[in-house]
Amino acid sequence: MTILDGKKTSDTIKDEIANRVSSMVDKGERVPHLAAVLVGSDGASLTYVNAKVKACKRVGFNSTLIELPENTSETDLLKKIDDLNANEAIDGFIVQLPLPKQIDEQKVLLAVHPDKDVDGFHPTNVGKMVLSLPTFLPATPYGIIELLERYKVETSGKNVVVLGRSHIVGRPISILMSQKRAAGNATVTVAHSQSKNLINITKQADIIVAAIGISEFLTGDMVKEDVVIIDVGITRVSDPSKKSGFRLAGDVHYESVSKKASFITPVPGGVGPMTIAMLLKNTLLARERRNNM
Repeated sequence: MTILDGKKTSDTIKDEIANRVSSMVDKGERVPHLAAVLVGSDGASLTYVNAKVKACKRVGFNSTLIELPENTSETDLLKKIDDLNANEAIDGFIVQLPLPKQIDEQKVLLAVHPDKDVDGFHPTNVGKMVLSLPTFLPATPYGIIELLERYKVETSGKNVVVLGRSHIVGRPISILMSQKRAAGNATVTVAHSQSKNLINITKQADIIVAAIGISEFLTGDMVKEDVVIIDVGITRVSDPSKKSGFRLAGDVHYESVSKKASFITPVPGGVGPMTIAMLLKNTLLARERRNNM
């Protein structure tokens, strides 16, 4: 069994990006600038945003963190997004999800200009992705593709089952893996909470992308020998044996599934670090596009 090490791979990608940024500095060019908007004080969101800011510093990007109170109105947030869209010093920005209940997430995502949408969530960029046109790919699916390519996991002609149909992971990765690309050309099935006889579907899979949002949902009896496992989930599970009182678990029951897998991503240290690396890659692309305008 081979561990698909997202931490190690993301570090390699960050080094590659840092080299590109160093070349920009040598040429006297402005380095990429990523902004992040955080509404409220959700602990997990703050952790994610701080990790992104730290990653920017490592590769030599400029970064701006905009923290807004929990009671920020939808109107005020949309005004802040308009300001970021118009700010020539900002190459790309993200609005950290989830947002407080008084704010319509879809309205916010639509307000981000497609050219600065380094999360890859705007319908314009999603449409370009579907048509295989150059665009910002959603960071988590992009990270999965990159991980499969760099570990030379064979996907052409394989049966892929995606567990989950979210617009952030499930749907985009199903599209990307069916397209003509290095980590593509697969036959893809999207399964979800309403799928019947799910075990019959997963046992036919050569590759499973688990993004269903249920801790340790996929178990060893649901997969065949030599399956490739991409575990997107991450959940805090109560564990009195830990000093923190919890452990991190994915959507895959690692102990039972890893015994059958040929490749598997760990949790943590698999898909998560790749997501941040791909956000940086999208921001670099945004900067390079602006240089060529």
